[in-house]
Amino acid sequence: MPGAKPDAPALERGDELIPPRDQAPPAPRPGSHGVWDRVPYLLAAALFLAYAVVSVSRYRRMESRSWDLGIFEQAVRAYAHLQVPVADLKGPGANILGDHFSPVTALLAPAYRLFPSPVTLLVAQALLFAVSAIPVTRAATRLLGRASGLAVGVAYGLSWGIQRAADFDFHEICFAVPLIAFSLEALLRQRWRNALLWALPLVLVKEDLGVTLAAIALVVAVRARRVQPKAVPYALGVAAFGAVAAVVTLTLIIPAFNSVGAYDYWDKVGEGGASAGAFGGLDTKLRTLAWLLIPTTGLLALRSPLLLVALPTLGWRFLSGDDHYWGTDWHYSAVLMPVVMLALVDAVDIFRRGGRRWLREYADRLPACAAAAALALTTSLPLAGLTEAKTYEKSGQVAAVERMLERVPDGATVEANIGPISRLTSRARVFWVGSARPVVPRYIALDVRSGWTKDPVAYAEKLHPGTRYVAEDTAYGYVLLRRA
Repeated sequence: MPGAKPDAPALERGDELIPPRDQAPPAPRPGSHGVWDRVPYLLAAALFLAYAVVSVSRYRRMESRSWDLGIFEQAVRAYAHLQVPVADLKGPGANILGDHFSPVTALLAPAYRLFPSPVTLLVAQALLFAVSAIPVTRAATRLLGRASGLAVGVAYGLSWGIQRAADFDFHEICFAVPLIAFSLEALLRQRWRNALLWALPLVLVKEDLGVTLAAIALVVAVRARRVQPKAVPYALGVAAFGAVAAVVTLTLIIPAFNSVGAYDYWDKVGEGGASAGAFGGLDTKLRTLAWLLIPTTGLLALRSPLLLVALPTLGWRFLSGDDHYWGTDWHYSAVLMPVVMLALVDAVDIFRRGGRRWLREYADRLPACAAAAALALTTSLPLAGLTEAKTYEKSGQVAAVERMLERVPDGATVEANIGPISRLTSRARVFWVGSARPVVPRYIALDVRSGWTKDPVAYAEKLHPGTRYVAEDTAYGYVLLRRA
């Protein structure tokens, strides 16, 4: 290949030889594969089971933490019936494409039509996260060897960002994680076209991911310029497409579907002034960066240009004035996990090929250290629940609340807060409490366990003046009201 030295030496790695970076690895010996070829898939299967159990078990216990599962179920339910993706939880008749541009969720429609339940979305999300471990493990095994490759796969599958997202109700970024992982795997294999093709669908996952596509394409251009210069113009063209797609989506497509003709999240960037977004919460942001780079990569990922792919996501999160985006909770860091783990793989490979001896030794041990750190941290992360009996239990209180909510007829209009939403969106038209007008719902279902309202009937009649509501039923801090 261009740029390769004919007499470039190979470095030893156990009983294998490491070819120079711009040479292809030696062909595998006959019979040298076997079970090791299946390791990425076996790991993914185990992770799928773990993610699905944690997520579905939390749903069974009625421990949803946001309204997102309900919103996405409403959109997917509409797709499944070949209707406009209306999510009434965002406002009566609100088109979800006017909130976030995520048409990729329509891919779930066939499965949802067969199994119309929020559990379908949770299982699909668990599957997508688990599948992303396959390219990460394969890339690590190819470049670092079997033991280190498995260690990286375990570290990735148990990484805090993936665990937090798997424990979240549902979010469209579950599609982005495997796309990024497969794209970066192809990049490390110097399969530039495949890297770009895997990344292109990111523009259909979420509006900000066009910039991530551009970042991946720029890394492809940098990596390809010496070994395959003809790929550089194509990569630069994809980078331009990603940037333009993001701008067009934010300024034209989303406003076209939005009821007020605007993108609702502009006010979250620099909210309260530019300094509020850029300089607010520095301690939280620094902790997030530390969590991203230290337990996962031992800071070694800083050596890899692949880390540039994380900058767009970190940029919009840290520039936002909404402190929910700054930390390590929720699902926001999931798209960063394949980036940092494959940047680690790339950096270890770089240091193994050259550099000071202590750096080579440090790099050689990092995959095992990352796996050990992930295992240790898992004791305080969602997958630790797999070892607890309460994870699998459905209390009598939950069963009583479900029986109460079953009194809502199919197709009825319901105004609800977080607790009841996921039990109603598959069969009723559900609105967020306080945002149903001009619709006057037939039922109002509320979780009032915290005591935020002492008189639910008075609260309901205040929401809809001139309408009388009566208590239909109550169960363990939940109340169901019916329009009289």
